[in-house]
Amino acid sequence: MTPRLTLRNRQHTRTVRLRRLRQLVRALHTRYPPRRPVHLGIHLVDATEMTRLNERFLRHAGPTDVIAFDYANAAGAPPRETPAADIVICVDEAVRQARRFRTRWTTEVARYLIHGLLHLDGFDDRQPAARRRMKREENRRLRHLARHFALSTVAGSPKLPP
Repeated sequence: MTPRLTLRNRQHTRTVRLRRLRQLVRALHTRYPPRRPVHLGIHLVDATEMTRLNERFLRHAGPTDVIAFDYANAAGAPPRETPAADIVICVDEAVRQARRFRTRWTTEVARYLIHGLLHLDGFDDRQPAARRRMKREENRRLRHLARHFALSTVAGSPKLPP
C-alpha cells in the first residue's frame, strides 16, 4: 500500500500554497526516506488551535510550534498495514519566530515540518544530548532543503483587503 499525504490549512494568518508544501514534503521524503511508511497528515493551524492541542495532549500551557502524533505507537492502536501520523504546525508561531530570528516564516514552517518528521523517525528532544543531536540533524536537513528548494514559494500571494 502506498502511503497517503494529506495537507490541511486550518489557519488564516498567512496564505499557503499547499501544492508547493506537498512538493517540499516529497523532496524531504526523497532525500531522507522515513524509516517506515506512514499515512501522513500535515495540518497548519493558528495559535488558538495549537494551544488547545498542546494543553490537551501534552499538558503544556500555551501554543507550541509543532506537535507530531504517531498513532502506530499509541496505546491500544489497532495494527495497520501502513500506520498513520499527523504533524500539526502552528503558523502563528512560525511568524513570531521568524521575526525573532530574522528569517522567513516559510523557513520556520519547513523547520517545524522537519522537526515533526524527525520525531516520527524516532528522534527525541527530551534530554539535552538527544536534543542537540536532533537539532543538528534538523539544521542539516533544512540546509539541504534550502539549497534545493525555494522555501519562500510555499507562501501564497497576500490576501487583498475587500
